[in-house]
Amino acid sequence: MRTHHDLSARNIESRSTRLVEALSAADASVRLRAALESGTAADPAAVTALVDRCAVEPDFFVLDMLTWALCRLPAGVTVPRLLAELGSDVMQARSQALHTLSKIGDPIAWPEVSAMLHDEHDEVARSAWRAAVALVPPGSESGLAAALGAELGRGDHDLQLSLGRALAALDEAAVPVLHAAMNSSDPRVRAHAEATERIRVDPDSAFVLSVESAKHVAALGADWIRE
Repeated sequence: MRTHHDLSARNIESRSTRLVEALSAADASVRLRAALESGTAADPAAVTALVDRCAVEPDFFVLDMLTWALCRLPAGVTVPRLLAELGSDVMQARSQALHTLSKIGDPIAWPEVSAMLHDEHDEVARSAWRAAVALVPPGSESGLAAALGAELGRGDHDLQLSLGRALAALDEAAVPVLHAAMNSSDPRVRAHAEATERIRVDPDSAFVLSVESAKHVAALGADWIRE
């Protein structure tokens, strides 16, 4: 004879199976509805299915809904699972876990997040920069600025803008780092620092032009610069 406990367990298992199937459907609209329903229900039992899907989901809107659904769950359930995901071999798994941690805002994630600022994959590093700014403990802003400053000059325009915004968000804590970088022997680092200082002071200023102009000068060669 089935007990109430047995029936409840079977219902939970069935619901979990349906969720996994819906999150893996070929139709993005089905996956979106599944993420929405999961977030609305806010069932902690869904955490594994949601986190696992974040690692492979190709659709931006579904990813955004998955993040929302995870943020609806208790931090005590999601944060440990997301921290474990930071050790994944899958780039998107790490990047999306960092993004979700930044949205949850639990300071317990700071040590692991701050350890990923120099990840070799640009998207992971970008997510780590944003998450670190969101989670940095009071009094640690200068240390974070120094760590972010070590990445100046890295990547293409979009990546440099992401780093610039992260440093600009630290405001006064970033000033010594940026001023030192403006004297770098590397023209890319100098240009990046100057553009970042500009958007720190005036967020509406032209980051693109300042960086691209300096890259053009650097491309002409050191001999031309000395003339």
